[in-house]
Amino acid sequence: MTSATYAWQLTHDLDAFLARAGDFLRSRPARHTVALTVTEALRRRGMGEYGKDVPVFGALERDGEVRAAFFRTPPYRLNLTALDEPGAEALAALLADAGTEVPGVSADTDTVEVFAGAWARRTGAKAVPLRSERLYRLGDLVVPEPAPPGRPRVADAGDRDLIARWYTEFAEAIGEGTHRDGGAWADDRISYGGITLWEDPEGTPVAMAGATPPVAGQLRVAPVYTPAHLRGRGYAGAVTAEVSRAAVATGVKEVLLFTDLANPTSNGLYRRIGYRTVSDFATYDFTYEA
Repeated sequence: MTSATYAWQLTHDLDAFLARAGDFLRSRPARHTVALTVTEALRRRGMGEYGKDVPVFGALERDGEVRAAFFRTPPYRLNLTALDEPGAEALAALLADAGTEVPGVSADTDTVEVFAGAWARRTGAKAVPLRSERLYRLGDLVVPEPAPPGRPRVADAGDRDLIARWYTEFAEAIGEGTHRDGGAWADDRISYGGITLWEDPEGTPVAMAGATPPVAGQLRVAPVYTPAHLRGRGYAGAVTAEVSRAAVATGVKEVLLFTDLANPTSNGLYRRIGYRTVSDFATYDFTYEA
């Protein structure tokens, strides 16, 4: 397959990337939820939203059509849409020849494997599995009963410090470290009502669930977090159900969420609420011998 019919186009220009690949991303909004929500955040908040280094984007064109895409917002990993082996080989060659830093990759499980293999052959990197996730789509919402004591409410500016702390704890728990400023993240979510808290009867927040802004007819519930000492009391299920209900009320076509496949409790919970499997995804880190 020649480069003329199978070519990656790279850019640092978000508008140019969306002009080229936007229709492709919107064609499968559930499977492309991460790319859609990240590029929307960059559009709304600026190119420094995820770090000080300039993001890079790429679109794979074959026979005049975009067939795959990627983005990387340093210091985070490469994020790929579904990609076959020739596309992975072409991308690995392009990035390796340019000396591009690739600390890891996130994609559906098949794509992760083919890109990790191509990258290893080009660079000698070793792929280290970090986590496996399942993407779910909401079917018919089933609100857990009985609900735990308390009530939901949308977070406001007075909750900023708490939300920032919980976001940092959540990011550390899933292996993402503290690349983003928790306060800035909280400010963004509060600005559009993107965090809901569950309060106990005394009005003390005990759990949170967030939602990304709608884009291309989808939004994603994320993150869902309960401090460790408050788990097992039904708070996560209750607040997730409330955020899901509110999302449906906005009229979006698809309400999505990711779960860690290593956590059977959360996977069982979301299935009981009404979420159904879309696809499995994985994240690998790459290590390099000195």
